[in-house]
Amino acid sequence: MEPRRLSIITGLSYWIIFFAAIFANFFVLEAIVESPLETVQSNASIVRFGILAFLITVVFDVVVAWGLYKLYQRNLWTGLSISFRMMHAAIMGVAIFALPFALKSTTETEILIQVDIFNTIWLIGLFFFGIHLILLGLIIRKPLIIAWFLTIAGIMYMVDTSAHFLISNYSDYQSIFLILVAIPSIIGEMSFAIWLILKGGKSSTEI
Repeated sequence: MEPRRLSIITGLSYWIIFFAAIFANFFVLEAIVESPLETVQSNASIVRFGILAFLITVVFDVVVAWGLYKLYQRNLWTGLSISFRMMHAAIMGVAIFALPFALKSTTETEILIQVDIFNTIWLIGLFFFGIHLILLGLIIRKPLIIAWFLTIAGIMYMVDTSAHFLISNYSDYQSIFLILVAIPSIIGEMSFAIWLILKGGKSSTEI
């Protein structure tokens, strides 16, 4: 497949991940946390769509990994970077297993336990995703500013995951860590996705 078409597919896959993740996290998972029993019992179909959305993110995570590998396969670090992204996708797939059990739970405590299991496993996956982003920042040659944001985002993912397990009162600093992760991640990954769609693969010197 020609690099230009491959770049567009990869960029569009990024955007599918963004929208699916936004729906699953902010419209479904947050609803479960705020009203566990009501959401699971009265809006079970929404929860099922949320699970499907998470599955879609895993599928297109693999598509992005494939696209990035093909685009940058001449770089020494690409294989390692993609391996860490695939680790993240696999761990995310395992995490999703907890959510169907939430649908079968009959108490708020049971539901929230399943959500907590999901979040904990996913959090571990994000540590490896952070390594992927750091390496990706080293791999892409331009735009340099995007490479820097990807690298910073990767570092912040790793720091945030580590802080969850190392700082006993992490919740006191949660909002700060969220900002430190979200800003470089959103700017870096969304900008990279747009660049892939609009300009990626046009010149062999880019890859």
